[in-house]
Amino acid sequence: MDGKKIILGITGSIAAYKAAYLIRALIKKGDEVQVVMTEAAKEFITPLTLSTLSRRPVVSDFFSRRDGSWNSHVDLGLWADVMLIAPATASTIGKMANGIADNMLITTYLSCKVPVFVAPAMDLDMYAHPATQQNLERLRSFGNHLIEPAVGELASRLTGKGRMEDPNRIIRVLDDYFASHNSLHGKKILITAGPTYEKIDPVRFIGNYSSGKMGFALAEVCAERGADVRLIAGPVSIRTRHPAIRRIDVESAEEMYRATIDAFPDTDAAILSAAVADYRPEKQDHEKIKRNHKQQMRLFCVQTKDIAQSLGGMKRPDQVLAGFALETNNGVVRAKEKMLQKNLDMIILNSLEDEGAGFRCDTNKVTIIDREGNTTPFPLKDKKDVAVDIVDKLKTFIDRL
Repeated sequence: MDGKKIILGITGSIAAYKAAYLIRALIKKGDEVQVVMTEAAKEFITPLTLSTLSRRPVVSDFFSRRDGSWNSHVDLGLWADVMLIAPATASTIGKMANGIADNMLITTYLSCKVPVFVAPAMDLDMYAHPATQQNLERLRSFGNHLIEPAVGELASRLTGKGRMEDPNRIIRVLDDYFASHNSLHGKKILITAGPTYEKIDPVRFIGNYSSGKMGFALAEVCAERGADVRLIAGPVSIRTRHPAIRRIDVESAEEMYRATIDAFPDTDAAILSAAVADYRPEKQDHEKIKRNHKQQMRLFCVQTKDIAQSLGGMKRPDQVLAGFALETNNGVVRAKEKMLQKNLDMIILNSLEDEGAGFRCDTNKVTIIDREGNTTPFPLKDKKDVAVDIVDKLKTFIDRL
């Protein structure tokens, strides 16, 4: 983890003194540490101590002077590789869980596009209270990483679970995370996402129900693991979060084809998750087609270019290519055929037969199939978790390059 940029959030707990040890150890490892502390935290440890150890001015207020200058929580979020809140009080955890942005630490947290680790510190009854446990569970559901408190003697002189974890243990948790999750550092990953729209006339098109959520989740996971991501997105309203994602917006299958063909030679791997139209109207009317006395309107369509087939033909031995298959029957058999025909290294099978999977859902249920004959089914999961499974498998191929 050496050389990381770390936002260290410190809140009003007696355990705030441990932050000094954290900062010193992180700086010694070669990391950069920017302290953001709450007003209550200043009652337990001084900004002077923290700024001396971190070699940076401590941030605690929105406005640092009376000349109109201010501390940008957005810039802090973009600067960092990770945010660590240690100690995290019950009050701060509650604010994080409910988006109560009334101090610099919480606004910074809400702006962060990087992994967030939370090390709670409080009395045992506060930690065990259902409200605290519900807030912690909510933070987990947001993707935050919780560093469980230790059992021991507390400030109240009671003994139980609530002590902030030892600083050395916290650093090991961060090290382990980056050792396993930044495995794509320096890799260039191409991802396609969303539907394509094939125009019939200026107001009508042929399309599908793809929301793009799966592809965008894949882009975020790859970026979080250190990859430089090129995301070619069809017409969707989703926003990217991570600064390492370079987004190219397209509309038609032809536009997606051209953008993908141009980008692929400079990538280490590509994941084709877009639901690209197989056919487009042979002719596009330049004016809106009007209703007339005819009972039928005939629409003649021609095939679009096969992106997966084209990339499979271009693929070098030092590249990995993954595709998606959406089937309504005989899914595994048809997915394997598609994988071989298009020279893919792996294919992710979706099924519309499972409730909560496929288009327009926040969850998905997939089976990953590879050229080595492995077929791995996964249960229904949030699409971010599905993306983790897919990227984990992709990494096994990248590691062999």
